[in-house]
Amino acid sequence: MKHSARRIWGLMYRHLVLYQNSWPRLVELAYWPVLQMLIWGFTATFIATRMSAGPAVTAAAMLLGGVLLWEVALRSQMGVAVSFLEELWSRNLGHVFVSPMRPWEMVTAMLGMSVLRVLAGVLPAVLVAWLLYAYDLFALGPVLVLFFANLMLMGWWVALFVVSLILRHGAGAESLAWTMLFALTPFSAVFYPVSVLPKAMQAVAYALPSAHVFEGMRGVLLHGVVRWDHMAAAFALNAVWMALAALVFAGQFRAARMSGALLNIGE
Repeated sequence: MKHSARRIWGLMYRHLVLYQNSWPRLVELAYWPVLQMLIWGFTATFIATRMSAGPAVTAAAMLLGGVLLWEVALRSQMGVAVSFLEELWSRNLGHVFVSPMRPWEMVTAMLGMSVLRVLAGVLPAVLVAWLLYAYDLFALGPVLVLFFANLMLMGWWVALFVVSLILRHGAGAESLAWTMLFALTPFSAVFYPVSVLPKAMQAVAYALPSAHVFEGMRGVLLHGVVRWDHMAAAFALNAVWMALAALVFAGQFRAARMSGALLNIGE
């Protein structure tokens, strides 16, 4: 276990050094979350000016809360996918697996980098929301930790599916690292309740943990009640999707290693 921890830290340290020596990389971590917060924050302010005081505050809170929480899922997914792509672009996958490193250790290192990227990206956006719009995300209370955990888990299993597709299809699938989670946004009910979706789309939405998280967020904001049924559903769905993603990744990794794709993928 000690040797595994050293290998995991070694791979994480490699990525941390990349950020240490490149200020554009550091700026990029917070750039998109802060930009999203600026755009949606001013949009929420505009909407609030057209409403009475009580509904305006609630509408702004739901909009800004949705933006910030969805960034957790996005940054989480990007943290894993981009860490893998960094190894791909540098032609380092072959070197990594010539060493004693095992696949689960590489995945663990990517998950660790994902946590750091989420913190570096989302916390500045939370600060902007507080300074410019007087919106405090932490006012949601301790349940916010569970919201964060579910959305990070969702980002991870989406990223494992993306990495599996890259292992299967090569560089042609790289764009999925930036588009896969966005394709799930309409079904995630980030800015509106699931009930506004057509019946067929509602079934898809309730199969995603994110829809349950955002329904739970609206329950807290509108009624001051934690919807534990949605929370339990989100964790259960994350467990199922994560197990499926891990199986797919393991199968694609094994196939890539057998075919030699780990050495020439991306060429």
